[in-house]
Amino acid sequence: MGPRLVAPEPMGASDPAAMPEQAPAVVHATQKLVTAAIVAGPAVALAIVIPWLWGYAVNLSDIVIGIVFYVVTGFGLTIGFHRLFTHSGFRPGRVLKIILAVLGSMAVEGSVTSWVATHRRHHMFSDRSGDPHSPHRYGDHGAALLRGLAFSHVGWLFISDASSAERYAPDMLRDRDLQRIDRLFPVLAVASLVIPFGIGYSLAGTLTGALTALLWAGLVRMALLHHVTWSVNSLCHTFGQRSDGTTDHSTNLWSLAIVSLGDNWHNIHHAHPSWARHGARRGMVDPSAWLIRRFEQLGWATKVRWPKIEAQGISRDMR
Repeated sequence: MGPRLVAPEPMGASDPAAMPEQAPAVVHATQKLVTAAIVAGPAVALAIVIPWLWGYAVNLSDIVIGIVFYVVTGFGLTIGFHRLFTHSGFRPGRVLKIILAVLGSMAVEGSVTSWVATHRRHHMFSDRSGDPHSPHRYGDHGAALLRGLAFSHVGWLFISDASSAERYAPDMLRDRDLQRIDRLFPVLAVASLVIPFGIGYSLAGTLTGALTALLWAGLVRMALLHHVTWSVNSLCHTFGQRSDGTTDHSTNLWSLAIVSLGDNWHNIHHAHPSWARHGARRGMVDPSAWLIRRFEQLGWATKVRWPKIEAQGISRDMR
């Protein structure tokens, strides 16, 4: 069954507990330029580079490198930033914790602490006043909803409404390993582009080979992963199905299952945030949960919070 529009519910702006910390204001010009470079930079670069490389800009090695970088940085987000650091879905060994934090940082969606603080705030105020990126911000129908979708996808990035790490992520501030990785975020962001460039040059031995690897494994990979993540913010609160009762608009959008590495089962996730598996019902593909299970088998992850689903009166572990 294809996606459907979810019946709207009020955002509850009158609820005092749901009010934001402060009224959002326009971001400082320098920060806005940095955000614009991250959001629009890959698309602009593609528009410039593709005509120059037209006819010989794609080869198998670039695609393979791009897929590998998409998967490893994507798992850094879905397993590391999301299920581990935000929701404590399992307990990792120190090496695994550091690796996941580094890989998630290389997705270039912000430092691990800022990402966690924003997402925890989203859960606290989901689709109510105070949610940093609800598509129902302006209304639930027509042009208002379209405006909200644009805001929840990218517009919120240009609003000065930062989520306080002291309030939403104090545990992250106490973790010395994660704070070091936070400080290294600019270096890791650059490395996520430099490494594909270097691999491309080492394989092809030419500047053109390095640039095509940068194009596909750097810019295209980054842009695609960004938009998939932002689609969970926007589409997975507007279109899809609702399997679990929640007070927000969160949905399960099956069409994003592979590209989102399992984070598309968003309604189940909002109903049970700490579960390490989001696709907790039969037939729901969840690559991130599969990998967490492998970590558990290897002894790299312990105390994994696997869901127990009541299906026809029978309780069973979903692993």
